[in-house]
Amino acid sequence: MVRRTRIGQCAAACAAALLLSAGLAPAASADGAPVRPNPTAVELNAYWTPARMAAALPGDDGKVAEAGASAVSPAVDGPQPGEYIPPSRSFDGMPQAGTFFWTDAHGTGRTCSGSVVRSPGRDLVLSAGHCLKGYSGTSPKRNLGFVPQYHDGMKPFGLFPVRNNGVYVSQQYYDLGEHAGAEYDFAFGVTEPNQDGTLLQDAVGGVQLLTGTGYYHAPVRMIGYPSGAEKPLECWSWTTKWASDDPADPGTFPRIACDAFVGGTSGGPMLVPWLGGWAVIGVIGGYHTGGNTPQVSYSAYFGAATRALYLAAITGAPPAGPVS
Repeated sequence: MVRRTRIGQCAAACAAALLLSAGLAPAASADGAPVRPNPTAVELNAYWTPARMAAALPGDDGKVAEAGASAVSPAVDGPQPGEYIPPSRSFDGMPQAGTFFWTDAHGTGRTCSGSVVRSPGRDLVLSAGHCLKGYSGTSPKRNLGFVPQYHDGMKPFGLFPVRNNGVYVSQQYYDLGEHAGAEYDFAFGVTEPNQDGTLLQDAVGGVQLLTGTGYYHAPVRMIGYPSGAEKPLECWSWTTKWASDDPADPGTFPRIACDAFVGGTSGGPMLVPWLGGWAVIGVIGGYHTGGNTPQVSYSAYFGAATRALYLAAITGAPPAGPVS
């Protein structure tokens, strides 16, 4: 299954990758101005108590709820005969990865994973389109915030509300839907400062967004937050190219084998080492909204459409939304 002769292509592809922003480390502040408390973050931080965060259900419907649960996907969506599945492990997380919390239309807590990407505004989070698609445009905002390095009920860097009209999902994803539009299953959330008034990237740093780097990467560090778990998961593996044979989910996607990535892990980053830190080349999503088994995950390919959505988010362009 692992086509190691192709993995070497990653080095050349990464060298030609488009660097979409600058800066390798957290800064004291974006412009040297004193920070002020953010009352919106204070209120939202109080709402998301440890009990509410622990009780939040997966915001992603594709991944099965528990590791070992039976999958409902076609046989092709999952481990191949004799395929090695690298193990995952629980850990305390990393500052640039975290989880979104929000309440759905019925008031039920929901969660998906995400990662902080470097941006001029120092306020951007990357996730899956199927996680955040209900919050773009004029859709109602329901307690939506991002907690970097959430673990054990703690918010070590505070909570960062997602700005009104701050969710960016491709118009193609709205138009085609989460299955026919699986190749556009990525999203960005523009955050407000936390309760102390600190910008997200100033608090935790960021990972570099890479586009156009191909499908074959090794090593890849994948991180995700299973809903209800006290800690995130990480797994080291590699990505390969998967051409869909499901007409309902057409396209070509990066594929990665890693055990125990279940509901809530959608939007979690696929990271590669980069210039003293990390770069993100995919997020759990895409084919079958990330895969219907806990052993194999997918991502939409990061190319021109991802780059265009990033540029829309950092320039404050009006976000897309469902056609009424």
